[in-house]
Amino acid sequence: MSAALIIGAAVSFLLLVVVIWFISTWNRLVRLEENVNKSWADIDVLLKQRYDMLPNLVNIVKGYADHESELFEKFAEARMMASGALSSGDIKGLGAAEGMLTGMLPKINMVAEQYPELKADTSFVNLQNQLVAIENQVSDRREFYNASATNWNAAIQMIPTNIVAGMKNCCRSDLFEVNDPVQREAVAISFD
Repeated sequence: MSAALIIGAAVSFLLLVVVIWFISTWNRLVRLEENVNKSWADIDVLLKQRYDMLPNLVNIVKGYADHESELFEKFAEARMMASGALSSGDIKGLGAAEGMLTGMLPKINMVAEQYPELKADTSFVNLQNQLVAIENQVSDRREFYNASATNWNAAIQMIPTNIVAGMKNCCRSDLFEVNDPVQREAVAISFD
């Protein structure tokens, strides 16, 4: 065998390996990106359901507690902010709005506690139960989305995958973090 034939075979083999690596890396990135998109779509569906339910809950409470108008106005404002962020795909903005909504739900429940007839209203109780179920699903889906986004973000930064990610114009995905200041506060425990 001639040296040129050996060099040609080696270069061809090396080129084949590079092409196979490129295709498999591209496909892996596509799969990771679609996983992020699907997990966000799952959250999107649940949040839209919840945003449709919240005005019903507020209207039921409003019927019993008209004098709490400032709370209801802030609640409507937070819901509109969250809905706008959701429709525009602003994940960080949605996290901030979700934090506002999460902080307001206990206030609405406190208003409900002041009215025993409201607590006995089956529509109110059913809506509360449905909201709790959706909150749990959103929490689970948020965890799955953040895991998918983290895997995606790590993959597009790792060498040599970042070469293919650059060719594919891959961008980092924001994590869906709800900024609820109440959850960050230290819990006061007293044994008095």
